[in-house]
Amino acid sequence: MSTNESPIAKVVVHPLVLLSVVDHFTRLGKIGNQKRVVGVLLGSWQQNKVLDISNSFALPFDEDDKDKSVWFLDHDYLENMYGMFKKVNAREKVVGWYHTGPKLHQNDIAVNELVRQYCVNNTSVMVIVDVKPKDVGIPTEAYRVVEQIHDDGSPPSKTLEHIASEIGAEKLKRLVLNIYLEILRFD
Repeated sequence: MSTNESPIAKVVVHPLVLLSVVDHFTRLGKIGNQKRVVGVLLGSWQQNKVLDISNSFALPFDEDDKDKSVWFLDHDYLENMYGMFKKVNAREKVVGWYHTGPKLHQNDIAVNELVRQYCVNNTSVMVIVDVKPKDVGIPTEAYRVVEQIHDDGSPPSKTLEHIASEIGAEKLKRLVLNIYLEILRFD
C-alpha cells in the first residue's frame, strides 16, 4: 500500500514537449549510439490536480550499459538552464523529467530523486516518451514515485505508480503533431 495520496490526477503533455524530446533523441542518435535521452519537464499545476507540462529542455546524461546503477546527470547544467528559462517565463517551474522509452529502467527512481530536489513542492513526475511507437495512440506514459509500506514489517521501499496522461492540443496542433510523428515513423 502507498503512504500518500497522489497530488497528481492527470498529466497533460503539450506537443512542443513531444517535438523537443523527439528532436533531442534524433540529434543524439546521429552522433552516437544513444539508447535513451533524458531531460527536464517544465510546467504548472492547474485545478483538480492536473499537471500541465508545457516545455522541456535536454540534459547531459549517461549510464553504464552493464551496471545501470552507475549513471551521470549534469545537475549544474540543469540549474543553469532552468535559471535562463525562469528569466523568459517565470510561471514555468521544474515539474519532473522525461526519458525516451518505451520502458522503465532500473535507475529511474534514483534519477527521479535527484530531479525532485528542483521541483515545486518536492513533487516530481517522470514521463516516458516513446519516440518509435509501434501502435497508434498516445506516445507517453507518466509515473510518480511512491513509498510502499509493507505489511510484513520490512523497511518501506519506493516504487513507480502510473498516472493518467494525455496530449494537450487544440485540433490544429494535434494535426501537425500527427503529421510529424508519421514523418518520423518513415524516417
